[in-house]
Amino acid sequence: MFNYIVRRLLQMVMILFAISAITFFLFWATPANPALLICGKDCNTERIAEVNASYGFDDPLIVQYGRYMGGLVNPGGRELGTEGSQEHCSWPCLDRSLQNGLQVTDSITDAIGPTFWLATGAAVLWLVSGVLLGLIAALRKGKWVDKLSVGLALFGVSFPTLVLGYLLVFVFIVKGGILPYPDQANSSPSAGIGPFFQFYILPWVTLALVNAALYTRLTRANMIDTMNEDYIRTARAKGLGERKVVFKHGLRAALTPIVTIFGLDLGALLGGAVITERIFSIQGLGKLSIDSVLGNDLPVVMGVVLVAAFFVVFANIVVDVLYAFIDPRVRLS
Repeated sequence: MFNYIVRRLLQMVMILFAISAITFFLFWATPANPALLICGKDCNTERIAEVNASYGFDDPLIVQYGRYMGGLVNPGGRELGTEGSQEHCSWPCLDRSLQNGLQVTDSITDAIGPTFWLATGAAVLWLVSGVLLGLIAALRKGKWVDKLSVGLALFGVSFPTLVLGYLLVFVFIVKGGILPYPDQANSSPSAGIGPFFQFYILPWVTLALVNAALYTRLTRANMIDTMNEDYIRTARAKGLGERKVVFKHGLRAALTPIVTIFGLDLGALLGGAVITERIFSIQGLGKLSIDSVLGNDLPVVMGVVLVAAFFVVFANIVVDVLYAFIDPRVRLS
């Protein structure tokens, strides 16, 4: 197990390295000039040349990429040179924004908190509701509860996140006045439990509806297949109680593929829920990524892409390890 985890961690490093290289060189393939972002609208040819020389934009791309990666892997960070000044960038150094001059690490640190609470809250909501509805539907197959859960699942899958988000805003904030308008100051639990939940409840529901519908259908299908397995019939023949058969044997086996999907979904969501964050004015990684792409801000784009990729790859590793604990039949070679 230890060797497997080490091997997967090394694979993660290689994947992140490849993603960083692809992102870096693709950005420089565009016609955007980063010097224009720094010196503003009043740039002339001489001023652009000064900025290029000061920030090292005149250096070969491979040199610029090596300088960037050096700050990322060097435990001591690196010095960020500007026109007439030096600024230390601590590890992991993701360079500095071309738009506002702030260190990318600081911008991502500020944005990752709201995204974390958004992703984890929505994930818990869709996992619990989806598995519970799927379990009930499977145990009541063909009855009205089953038909109702399937109908709700189809409704949730077919409802676009963009439409649902704006609909919830209109009903509960604009028209009904039940909830206040989003205030970024309430995006942390330190604001108080009440304001915190008021800030996130609609984004959680928006994200959870579609995923809960998918998890309902998946849990139902897996439970129906599992409850028809020979070992389930054997357990019943030995006199085990129905509750023990369902929860200890049936549900545990049915959750195995759900763990895989849940880990990947949560990892992807931690990289930023772009649409939901824009709708509810959440200053998270999704909004930061959109703003940086539209502004051709390479260091911020690189930082957000690497963080999002890290969450996805790391979640994949965690899922693979959990597989062995959930299903004893799984063996990691």
